[in-house]
Amino acid sequence: MAYRIEMTEVGGSPMEVFLFEPEGAGPHPGLVLCQHIPGHQGIEQDPFTLKTAERYAANGYAVSVPFLYHWWPKEDGIDIKRAEFRDDQTAPDLRAGFDVLAALPNVSEVRIGIAGHCWGGRVSWLGACTDSRYKACAVFYGGGVKDVRGEGNPPAIELTGNIPCPVIGFFGNTDQNPSPADVDDYEAALKEAGIGHTFYRYDGAGHAFQWADNPDRFHADASEDAWVKALAFFDEKLK
Repeated sequence: MAYRIEMTEVGGSPMEVFLFEPEGAGPHPGLVLCQHIPGHQGIEQDPFTLKTAERYAANGYAVSVPFLYHWWPKEDGIDIKRAEFRDDQTAPDLRAGFDVLAALPNVSEVRIGIAGHCWGGRVSWLGACTDSRYKACAVFYGGGVKDVRGEGNPPAIELTGNIPCPVIGFFGNTDQNPSPADVDDYEAALKEAGIGHTFYRYDGAGHAFQWADNPDRFHADASEDAWVKALAFFDEKLK
């Protein structure tokens, strides 16, 4: 499925937003999809995120993928970007990605959710915490929700009470980031905040179990079960 790139600006820095649109006139529901780390030098170099966006679009969703690493030269290494990553830069990036998506004539701006895998799973949690417009949030094995990203910022888990929508989560029980204990803490934070949520935990699956291009991580049964459940969740909340 073809995509197109729209440019926007955040904090004086140009940012690419990759857009995938379903067939038909709409208005379609939308998803902001948060990329995982392998796309840090360019989303076009990240087959997993592209395939994920295509699958959502094939199921009737318009998808926006903002390039969250526009703050650095693309050729910079991930160690630099990971160390310098800041939540107070990322939240405006996500709002801009939402705005670009919501402005499309075939998208319903009141039926938009957010999703992400791995690093993007943490980012999707942050996005829901910092934008009251979301109607659904999916977190796929997002580690680091309890970590501080950028001096002076709170850990994303401390913002849980701001989440405006139900959350669905998918986690591998052999993962160590997030570990099962981390997932327990995520669930406790959502429960304490009164946020509706459903978590699925898969025995025998580790981190990045949906990453089909990585045979060492991919767990076909867990992956497909999570896809089915995520699509059903978004269909219920957004369609």
